[in-house]
Amino acid sequence: MSGRQRPVIAIDGPAGAGKSTLAAHLARRFGFLNLETGAMYRALALKAIERDLGFDEEPELLQLAGHTRIRLEPQAEGNRVLLDEVDVSRRVREADVTAAASRVSVHPQLRAWMVDQQRVLGQLGGVVMEGRDIGTVVFPDAEVKIFLDAAPEVRGNRRFKQASPSQPVTEEAIVRELRERDERDRNRAESPLRPAADAVILDSTGLTLAEVLARAEEIVQGHIDRVR
Repeated sequence: MSGRQRPVIAIDGPAGAGKSTLAAHLARRFGFLNLETGAMYRALALKAIERDLGFDEEPELLQLAGHTRIRLEPQAEGNRVLLDEVDVSRRVREADVTAAASRVSVHPQLRAWMVDQQRVLGQLGGVVMEGRDIGTVVFPDAEVKIFLDAAPEVRGNRRFKQASPSQPVTEEAIVRELRERDERDRNRAESPLRPAADAVILDSTGLTLAEVLARAEEIVQGHIDRVR
């Protein structure tokens, strides 16, 4: 037993399943913190930009991380991101920071440091976190675990409809990319993508977004009702 008064909600699943949308919805619905891993990596990347550090130099980035405090505060419109107590919520969404974060996030030791920060933020509960190994690695003791899945064709169609007209791509190419991503994620040596043994599998292949959100709400509310 974790001893938390409020639950940790772990949402895992393959690329394009809609995990971010679901996590943001559940956080708003239950008044929880949406523990955005992407925002945390972007905050550290922003500090690296400000310090003119190379994104490929893991030792320097680790040293920087050791003197960095990242906090997420839930707001009605989404998280407020604080970097060393400075509000950088808008800045971390800009293109140069996003690009830098994708390079910063590949370093194994830095990822381990970030997982430690995420565990600290979630230790009291009342958080929703999405990813690919949240229920198996980051929060294996999460009170609620949802594995959100859908057929590659369905996920590809959703992404195709969301694609920018300025970046022409075929639906077939998107589906093929998702299948390749699934193969890598499910067969990687470290933290492979798989449902936790106690996760609820939520397959959205034949469901509307509203139905997925409603089903997930039922899962979370069911846990809350059981422990009251």
